[in-house]
Amino acid sequence: MTKQKRRNKNMSKSNKKRNAVIISIAFLFTSFSSCKGQVEFGANLLHLDKTITLPDVKGRIDHMEVNLKDQVLYVAALGNNTLETVDLRNGKIIHSIKGLDEPQGIGYSPQTKEIFIANGGSGDCYFYNAQDFEKVATIHLASDADDVRYDSVEKKIYVGYGEGGIAVIDAGTHKQIGDVKLPAHPESFQLDKKLNLLFVNLPNANMVGVIDLKQLKLIDKWERNSPTANFQMALDTIQHRVFVGYRHPATLIVLDGKTGKEISSNKMVGDADDLYYDKETAEVLVSGGDGHISIFQQQGKDIFKQIANIQTSNGARTSLFIAQLKIFVVAARATSSKPASILVYKIIQ
Repeated sequence: MTKQKRRNKNMSKSNKKRNAVIISIAFLFTSFSSCKGQVEFGANLLHLDKTITLPDVKGRIDHMEVNLKDQVLYVAALGNNTLETVDLRNGKIIHSIKGLDEPQGIGYSPQTKEIFIANGGSGDCYFYNAQDFEKVATIHLASDADDVRYDSVEKKIYVGYGEGGIAVIDAGTHKQIGDVKLPAHPESFQLDKKLNLLFVNLPNANMVGVIDLKQLKLIDKWERNSPTANFQMALDTIQHRVFVGYRHPATLIVLDGKTGKEISSNKMVGDADDLYYDKETAEVLVSGGDGHISIFQQQGKDIFKQIANIQTSNGARTSLFIAQLKIFVVAARATSSKPASILVYKIIQ
């Protein structure tokens, strides 16, 4: 064998070893950066102020709502068939409403001082007195009564339900006064009173629906084939931006609220269940079941940049942003080693 051939052979062996090392390093980095080992940054934006234990709550936790005046948090413990009432000031459970049927959506009316609970199992929606927790009214919808929005100005409760509908309920009379027919079950939806529109996620139809609030009618469909599973939504009602969270793959899409045109797209936390827009900081906060909070900030008219990826707890996908108290509340479901809990983060500005 000539010297040149031996040199080429040795170089080939060396390159193979070098490539193997590079592949190993890449694999280790990829593993470290996977959903269970994402690189954390921006932790200075949130401070874990307190952890409130929910020792008797098992299974999935769904939506939450707040009574601002009394600083009381209402937690839909879907897997536990209970509503947990939590004192945010003192960090303790006040009361537990038992015997529910997969509670999902929660609303609170400060005018009537009543709690509204949408049950996914039976479709029944209950009104409870927030002082003594006595049931005061029931409205029956089709199965899977889900997300809830309360319009405190018009005192109307909107409830997504069934195979495709949003019911409108008068909070004062406890009567259903309207209904919107939809092509699929609605997930998160938001009201833009300035545009007099309601935007709704319809993941089984691969679209965002646009509803005219006066006509109570679907007037537009923003369809897309990828990404899919659009469950979370928030609004910027000043610039008319619609923030939509998709699960497959985990993506935050920003849409123009007047045209439906895509403005921005970013990867985000996996298995997300809630997202919110903070108009004071122009930030979007997303909580995900893979155990992180993603925070994005608007940096220019159409630019949204991720500024934080903060570790929480595996399965902690449900959250509530309470702007008036400057806190971000995350619900962590029970595991084999830890009880369920409410993680209360102070927002650092």
